[in-house]
Amino acid sequence: MQFVYGEFAGEKRVQIEIKEYSHLFKVRRVDKNKPLFFRNLKDNNLYIYNIEEIDKKRATLVLNQTKVADKSSTCSLHVGWCVIDPKVIQKYLHMLNEMGVKKLTLVYSEFSQKNFKPDLKRLNRIIINSCEQCGRSDLMEIEIVDTLKEYLKMYPKSIVIDFSDRYLEESLHVESFLVGPEGGFSQKERELFKNREVYGLRCANILRSETVVVGICAKVTL
Repeated sequence: MQFVYGEFAGEKRVQIEIKEYSHLFKVRRVDKNKPLFFRNLKDNNLYIYNIEEIDKKRATLVLNQTKVADKSSTCSLHVGWCVIDPKVIQKYLHMLNEMGVKKLTLVYSEFSQKNFKPDLKRLNRIIINSCEQCGRSDLMEIEIVDTLKEYLKMYPKSIVIDFSDRYLEESLHVESFLVGPEGGFSQKERELFKNREVYGLRCANILRSETVVVGICAKVTL
């Protein structure tokens, strides 16, 4: 753990109540005698607190030092990912954040099961936990778009990953890409791609949606 997320980070004096107290000192077993490092994930500052007072239910922290420690992503990559089972998305979300993906857009396409409802609050908690572990000082943005048509209008430069003899090469500069759900895109949706750059992958095997997303992100960012 590189730091602890706290909305309060930056305030001169704060109280950690029961929930946060338990998480810090019982779950994470933070050393009570050492400084505590916090970020608010809204700026690039690292806020260092000392424990002024502590009892069984709460702790009072006092800001000791503020350091400018920019660990924000330098990557501008945007990922469009057609909605699949939210449990699968949750499993791989931290990888995208660690690799520095700037923004993730979850899109409902024809083959997305409409009963799948990603929980944005839960997804943001996962991204926060990922930042705490990897040290990133800014949150990967995340949004949900209701239709593929709307996504294409919002992101006119986003390339499409689908079946194509035109392969995605490492030399290609990719700023935004779209990956379909399990089962791929419908023929009706492919009609929307007529004026889009569509690329295929060289792998001869059938890949899961999440494998494609993580694989391309790794190729672009690492």
